Amino acid sequence: MQEYEVPPLIPSREEGNLSDIPHDWADREPHRPLLARQVEAVWRDVTAAEFNREVRDLAKGFMAAGIGVGDAVAVMSRTRYEWTLADFALWTAGAVPVPIYETSSAQQASWILQDSGAVAVVVESADHRQLVTGIREELPALRDVWQIDGGGLDELATAGKDVSEEDLDARRGQLNRSSLATIIYTSGTTGRPKGAQLTHDNFMGLGENAIERLEQVVRSPGARTLLFLPLAHVFARFIQVVVVQAGAQLGHTPDVKNLLPDLAAFQPTFILAVPRVFEKVYNGAAQKAIDGGRGAIFLRAADVAGRYSRALDDGGPGLFLKAQHKLFDALVYKKLREAMGGRVQYAVSGGAALGERLGHFYRGIGLTILEGYGLTETTAPVSVNTPELIKIGTVGRPLPGVGVRIDNGEVVVRGVNVFRDYHNNAEATAAAIDDEGWFHTGDLGELDDEGFIRITGRAKEILVTAGGKNVSPGPLEDQLRATPLISQALVVGEGRPFVAALITLDPEVMPGWLERHNLADVPFEELRTNEELLAAIQKAVDTANESVSKAESIRKFDLLEEDFTEENGYLTPSMKLKRNLVTKDLAEQIEALYA
Repeated sequence: MQEYEVPPLIPSREEGNLSDIPHDWADREPHRPLLARQVEAVWRDVTAAEFNREVRDLAKGFMAAGIGVGDAVAVMSRTRYEWTLADFALWTAGAVPVPIYETSSAQQASWILQDSGAVAVVVESADHRQLVTGIREELPALRDVWQIDGGGLDELATAGKDVSEEDLDARRGQLNRSSLATIIYTSGTTGRPKGAQLTHDNFMGLGENAIERLEQVVRSPGARTLLFLPLAHVFARFIQVVVVQAGAQLGHTPDVKNLLPDLAAFQPTFILAVPRVFEKVYNGAAQKAIDGGRGAIFLRAADVAGRYSRALDDGGPGLFLKAQHKLFDALVYKKLREAMGGRVQYAVSGGAALGERLGHFYRGIGLTILEGYGLTETTAPVSVNTPELIKIGTVGRPLPGVGVRIDNGEVVVRGVNVFRDYHNNAEATAAAIDDEGWFHTGDLGELDDEGFIRITGRAKEILVTAGGKNVSPGPLEDQLRATPLISQALVVGEGRPFVAALITLDPEVMPGWLERHNLADVPFEELRTNEELLAAIQKAVDTANESVSKAESIRKFDLLEEDFTEENGYLTPSMKLKRNLVTKDLAEQIEALYA
């Protein structure tokens, strides 16, 4: 059994809670620009004193509305300044914020509100309010609904003016680090979402140690990040806390359609994203170059970037490679960095596997992606690569205060980051956490002699072919999605004679490709059998197959007209494939692959 445990750099303690973070910054450095918000398309600093004052005023409003210590209050919104404000205000009032994705269906929202016992909910829009109104009869505990866009938070702050500062501080003092901070529901890829109960110390203790390990990223002069991941996801939620905790500057953008203009205006020094975002940026740049007749230059530049990055791990690049790199930096790399604001040096990637190809490409263009690994139940990060300790293709070493063990191929975790339990689900808790406090992740992985972790698949997703071969579909799907033409893929083969795949085409890339191949007006049914298109997809399949044995390789594929998206329910908001649902709904198409 392999095991690697890193002692904490910051010792654990009991006193304090998350409300201390804005309070302490306001005391120490009241003029520090702790956050930034967009006002009429202009970014304006929010000082520590200003943010703390807003947090306290809103916390008083929650108290005046009858929110008590330990009460669950849901938040359903896009990623925006008001979510961070509401989180810290609820923690200051002693409450337990419960995030809901703004794209959630009525059924999904109803389950979270019922199971958590939420007494109130902060929603962003009139549509969200209408959704809650439609399920109100299912929610006997729900008392209040406050709408951000309708001025609901301002009204709350006004209503709390009669609550004294002393009463607020007394309320704040009732919590310590072992108190419940939030209930975050799992994505539900393998069944009904479970509510992971995370404590104040899960965030603060892990955050303190992560800051020490990532000091070059979050404590460099002028460090700032623009958060665009959904704050309902544990990754963004943890980063929100860590950035404020470290004293870096936090901005928010609610609409990824405006991401590039917002990055250009905000100029972050580091960003956080899931691998699909990095894939999209790469694929978009490649396609734009191809459409403009510069495809060969881009592909050459990408090759040089990858070789340059690999050379950094192997004695350094030679003179000729350095010269090539300098040329392409002027022609290609600089433009890509400028598209992300021009100041980005680091990016943290989590939520799924990034892959060595993209990792080396981005480091080669001057943006080092620090790939990490974690789950809702581990308050996001278990491990992460750091600027001085990086192995591209791994998810880094455990953070200080965290231990990792490989138990019969499964990654198990123990430490400051592991959740308390599942809300209202003792049976699931007992199945997930053993008597020694090790949390069984369900992920398969390897651990090298230096403690770097490599995730190889998910236990529940392993396919066993009719020939008895174990196949992990995730890595094959990741490699297929690296091709600009391909949006999503489902690898199948459970109990079948060979491995196959259902593939969807990227709606942003396809129009240009079809135009160049004089296929723009061809119906999809004809495209499915078009030799040029099939050859392009087969090339991607062949590349993916190079990473596995013949018995694990994809022998056959079919193209689907409809993409897998969050809107049609086949992807979670964090872009994970709902494998069980897709397999069930597409049973006929899967059967046809083996007919």
